[in-house]
Amino acid sequence: MSTLTVLRAGPGTSLQDGGRFGWRRQGVAVSGAMDRLALAVANALVGNPLQTAAIETTLAGATFCAGDAPVLVAAGGPGVVLSVAGRALPPGRSALAAPGDSIGLSAPISGMHGYLAVAGGFGLSPEMGSLSTHLRSGLGPAPLAAGSRLPVCGGGMTPLWLPRVPGHGAGPIRAMPGPQDDWFADEALDLLCSTDWQFDLRSDRMGRYLCGPALPPRPGSMVSDGVLPGSIQVPPSGQPVVLMRDCQTTGGYPKIATVISADLDRLAQIPAGVPFRVTAVTREVAVAAAAALARSLRDIVPRPAGGTDPARLWSENLVGGVWNARDDDATDEGATEGGNAGG
Repeated sequence: MSTLTVLRAGPGTSLQDGGRFGWRRQGVAVSGAMDRLALAVANALVGNPLQTAAIETTLAGATFCAGDAPVLVAAGGPGVVLSVAGRALPPGRSALAAPGDSIGLSAPISGMHGYLAVAGGFGLSPEMGSLSTHLRSGLGPAPLAAGSRLPVCGGGMTPLWLPRVPGHGAGPIRAMPGPQDDWFADEALDLLCSTDWQFDLRSDRMGRYLCGPALPPRPGSMVSDGVLPGSIQVPPSGQPVVLMRDCQTTGGYPKIATVISADLDRLAQIPAGVPFRVTAVTREVAVAAAAALARSLRDIVPRPAGGTDPARLWSENLVGGVWNARDDDATDEGATEGGNAGG
């Protein structure tokens, strides 16, 4: 069994997997990777199940050192660059780190979160079925910092590559109205969907605060009910908050809308200060989007590195000449570039 030692890591670096399910009725947050598509890409490139725990970074990059045995590593996240022993890898490729090699994960160029996966996953004991770190409750491994050492189970040693690295789409963030949209004036939902919103710096894994016009709910106190990642709560101040992966399980603020599950990864990667729009969609659209995302995940099938690269083959001129098989006088000299093409 190898190890991975953290040499440098920014605040918010932690282990995250697909989430901690089955415990919400006891008040336990789901947690898990903020961007599950990026997590899936990193895991696929090292041959792991797509929701295996990986290292999640926030805004900053990180540096690691391989232990006494080789380890296959891969990265995920928008614009994240993986380097091994000082050599940067192209997107969509994994690499074998030899004992003692440095492993670098750059900051996301166009997002918030990056991921580092290792073949075989990390040899730690899950809590309530997950290795996800939930800072507020103390569940899961402690946040990672310089000096942290992680045991690596060890898995495949063959580097892999993806012909196409799936990424997030563009356009407004889609949300279904409700369940308490009736707590707001008729024009509030229109304002939600016509504003260029931004996130402020108070945002974290529990919730992201929207900067823009106030959407005050009607006066009164509602009975607390269930919330989930994607719920857009609106406190009395009128400033909406989108609940994220580490959110609580119940809340007493009305929810004007809910970000659909297929767009929550993309929303998690929007940096503070970058404007975006919200658009209202139906349940049918949300279900279709979730099904499309599931298909995209199933289509993440890497290939062994060093195999045939169809994209490169199509881009190269592989024909240096032609031979007319019906020409009795054809000679080797005639089989040159520019010769007659046979039928």
